Amino acid sequence: MSPLPRLLRRRVRWRDPIAAFALAAMLAGCAGLRPPETVDLNIYVLDARPAITPRLPQQNVVLAVGTPRAWPGFDTPRIAYVRQPYEVDYFVTGRWVDAPARMLGPLIAHALGQGGGFHAVVHTPSVVASGMRLDTELVRLQHEFLGGPSRVRIALRAQLIDMSDRRVIAAREFEETEPAAADNVYSGVAAANRALERVLTRLAEFCANAVENR
Repeated sequence: MSPLPRLLRRRVRWRDPIAAFALAAMLAGCAGLRPPETVDLNIYVLDARPAITPRLPQQNVVLAVGTPRAWPGFDTPRIAYVRQPYEVDYFVTGRWVDAPARMLGPLIAHALGQGGGFHAVVHTPSVVASGMRLDTELVRLQHEFLGGPSRVRIALRAQLIDMSDRRVIAAREFEETEPAAADNVYSGVAAANRALERVLTRLAEFCANAVENR
């Protein structure tokens, strides 16, 4: 056999993998042109405003409410849920309008002001001098699917500081759970607000008693 046919056969065998690779790349490029799938995203708020029985102001104390902080995993607008212990995941179809800790600040100040245990309640930073400061941390806010009806758990840690000597005069962690009406995002948000109402009521009572008994 002459050298020419052998040369042609070698060149065809060398080109076949290149052609196959080019075809695969072209097909992958076409697949990349498909429009992305869209997911309907609903935005939710924490807006718990408990009805707290007013009490008389105590010693004209001005209370400053510090900006709440959040533990890792809960410092995000994503709505957390748990299907097994130690593992946190987030809903795809719903989010908070802001990180929950940032929504908590005005709600805490409103609850404490409504309780009437202080001459005034202000946010930090403020030009108003304050005698006490309340620092809070959101420890947990999650929708739990751990068997049986799902429920929402919220935990808030608080410490009350006397600004005259920077001394912590009282500290406590408040935790509440609330069953969800259904296993979906909206029901979890509604349950979170109901649980938060009880947390805020207990927090207002705690702060008023701590100042009164200091």
